Amino acid sequence: MSALEPSLLRSSESASVQRVAQQSAPQVRVQDAWKLVYEKLPDFPIENNYISKETGKVAPTNTLVGRLIRYHVFVKGRPPNYRFDWKLSLADYLGATPDYLVESVYPGKDVLRSNPMEQDRAAIQKLNRAQRDALVQALVDVFTENSGRGPTPAAGEKPQGRSNSPEIPQPQPGDAKLLAP
Repeated sequence: MSALEPSLLRSSESASVQRVAQQSAPQVRVQDAWKLVYEKLPDFPIENNYISKETGKVAPTNTLVGRLIRYHVFVKGRPPNYRFDWKLSLADYLGATPDYLVESVYPGKDVLRSNPMEQDRAAIQKLNRAQRDALVQALVDVFTENSGRGPTPAAGEKPQGRSNSPEIPQPQPGDAKLLAP
C-alpha cells in the first residue's frame, strides 16, 4: 500500500458519507417552497388574485414566488440552490438578459384565466435592490437548508463549516519514512 492510498480511502469514504447524508436529508418540494419563502419574507408581494380556469374562483396558492420558482426550475432548468442562478432569473424578469420571458410557457398561463406574466414582471421591477437581494437569499436558504447543506452565505460573507472542495490529506508522523528507498 502506498502512502497515498490511505488518504484516498479517507476522502472517498467521506465523499460517500456526505452523499448519503445529502440523500437522506429532507428535500423541499418545489410546489411547497413558496410558502417557506413567504414565511421568511412576510411583506413580499403575493400577487395571487388570479382566477383559476378550473374552478372559476381566485387561486390563492398561485403566487408570485410560486410562479418565479416554477419559471426558474421548470422553464429555465436552473438549479434552485445557487444565488447566481436566481439572479439570472430575476434579470430575465427585469429584461436585463437576452433570455426574456415567453408568454406561451410562463407558469400559470395554463391554469389561470389571464396570464400573470406582465403583472409579475411589473411586481419584480418595483422591488428595490435590497428587496431583490432578500428574495434571492430567502430562495437559496429555502432550498439549501432543506438539502442538508445549511444556509448559503450572503455575498461577501465567509462560509461556515466545511467547504465542498476535496479534503487535502495532512502529513502524519512517520510519513517521511515512506519516501525512503
